[in-house]
Amino acid sequence: MMEHKHIYDARGRQLCCTEEAKIYTKVDTDLLIKKHPVSGRQIKKNEKIQTLKQFVPSIISFVLLIVALAFDNNWISKPAFFKDWIRLAWYIVAYAPVGLPVMKEMLEAFTKKEIFSEFTLMVIATVGAFAIGEYPEGVAVMLFYAVGEIFQTLAVRRAKGNIKELLDQRPDEVTIMDNNQPKTVKAEQVSIDSVIQLKPGEKLALDGVLISNTASFNTAALTGESKPDTKSKGDTVLAGMINLNGVSLVKVTTVYTDSKLSKILNLVQNATTQKAKTELFIRRFAKIYTPVVVFLAIAICIVPMAFAENYVFRDWLYRTLIFLVISCPCALVISIPLGYFGGIGAASRNGILFKGSNFLDIIAGIKNVVMDKTGTMTKGVFKVQEVNIKPQFNKDEILQMVNALESKSTHPVATAIHEYVGEINHNLSLNGIEEVAGHGLKANINGKELLVGNFKLMDKYNISYDINPSEIVYTLIAIANDRQFAGYITIADEIKEDAADAVQKLKAMNVTATMLSGDKSTVAKAVADKIGITNAFGDLLPEDKVNKVKEIKARNESVAFVGDGVNDAPVVALSDAGIAMGGLGSDATIETADIVIQDDAPSKIPLAINIGKQTKRIVWQNIILAFAVKAVVLLLGAGGLATMWEAVFADVGVALLAILNAVRIQKMEF
Repeated sequence: MMEHKHIYDARGRQLCCTEEAKIYTKVDTDLLIKKHPVSGRQIKKNEKIQTLKQFVPSIISFVLLIVALAFDNNWISKPAFFKDWIRLAWYIVAYAPVGLPVMKEMLEAFTKKEIFSEFTLMVIATVGAFAIGEYPEGVAVMLFYAVGEIFQTLAVRRAKGNIKELLDQRPDEVTIMDNNQPKTVKAEQVSIDSVIQLKPGEKLALDGVLISNTASFNTAALTGESKPDTKSKGDTVLAGMINLNGVSLVKVTTVYTDSKLSKILNLVQNATTQKAKTELFIRRFAKIYTPVVVFLAIAICIVPMAFAENYVFRDWLYRTLIFLVISCPCALVISIPLGYFGGIGAASRNGILFKGSNFLDIIAGIKNVVMDKTGTMTKGVFKVQEVNIKPQFNKDEILQMVNALESKSTHPVATAIHEYVGEINHNLSLNGIEEVAGHGLKANINGKELLVGNFKLMDKYNISYDINPSEIVYTLIAIANDRQFAGYITIADEIKEDAADAVQKLKAMNVTATMLSGDKSTVAKAVADKIGITNAFGDLLPEDKVNKVKEIKARNESVAFVGDGVNDAPVVALSDAGIAMGGLGSDATIETADIVIQDDAPSKIPLAINIGKQTKRIVWQNIILAFAVKAVVLLLGAGGLATMWEAVFADVGVALLAILNAVRIQKMEF
């Protein structure tokens, strides 16, 4: 892992150059997990001191400029010495604190063959102003540019605040029980099956299972919601959860680097590398735009020599300098990535992880949301409702065999059967265990073939049965032993509380909701009716789900797929935006998905779309604002109707307005 460090420029501020690449270099550096040698309180104090230091050069320059303007404009009695070379020296001293760092950055850009940068534009414009005797304007332009840079730095720091809080959720050290004695060790050194002692208020550093009877946890780091979550003995607990009361014991099941929180942190850190098309366009545009502006500025100064009567070089050079100041692309190049980064931060605060700003754009334009049923719209917590075993079979014996076979599966159905049957009979000999994708499980027990799954599994192996599965609304688990139909188990799943609300919000956005399920059609349609979905399909294999999504894409309509199971990974990858339920979801689906909902709440689906829409709206507002104001003032400047002061507003003023608009998404209530 890279060593965490901050990058500072000559002014003592963290680098936030308006070139997009440097913004992302800075953001990526700051997003690395920090190993602080000092307390959090001291870190915050140091950050405040560093922020104040950033303003010192600008304050010095501002004071010197104001005094000089007071002398020049007779606001106070003008001293006799303030003229000629002393006056020039005064303005140079006022210019130096803010101008020299920019000159240094320009020279550093030259060494990288970046001749046409914003630094070049600013240096040429301000030095040119000094050359024609406009000292106050030369100082003022550079001063406002420096202040704008500082506010850009602060805006970026605020925009990433939510994500930095998330990154600080994982403790470096834990207390483990060693021979019944507490011992503090590094979290990355803890091995699987170790027992962690968690005191009230402490954060869990690794995934595990609770071995205390009960415990209450704050899950805000993973879900974005701080409401207590009560866990019982044997329940899974995840890194980042905070123990609320009582000393709890947790048995570690996953190493430090493989925990759910570690994967979330990796997603967040990598998010800044996946850029939206708008960002990539602006980056390419700036590389072409800046040199074109420089040559146009030269033309404004020289071409009129051949056409204008009473050509005055100083006047046309002044227009050229104004043109250069106005044309600086600060507002575009800083506010656009800042807007997207703000969107990622706002989503993270609400328990939604976007793997890149490009997915904010994609989700904003989604017209279809296709969702899995089990674990997505339902809780995935099944309960056995009825057991119907044929009289010629021993009911207890069949249930013991089914329980033993289902123990090899991670499907929620297996958990329901285990809860109903109880302890597994380990004396049963299972051989040739095979998962038949989309159908169920197959194995040999005591020399006889056992099939447990849906009725498609019975059809596949030509097992005849005497019931009509479509007449039973509940989920059915069919059983065949020794090539004979032995009976079935009915299981019901509970619909999530916010499922119907999520569907209604999608409809309000004119987004079509469709539900796909491997469960039988009657169950899928019964759930769909309760939550308000009209398009619902059941009895689907994984490849059938893929084909359904392909049908939507064939109509040239965008589609997002929401799922949580391993068998959802192919269709998640196929969709325009793959959304994974991150709480109960499989690692394969989470890794394949573009967006991860940490608390498995369906209501976060329309919320993700809304955040994407708001982010895209703000980005385009900034683009239109920057181009409109700059176009007007550029024309005025070229025509001699604008001064340096209007140029400063068109550059720094518009940049600050765009930044304020970009960070607005951080305060929005969704």
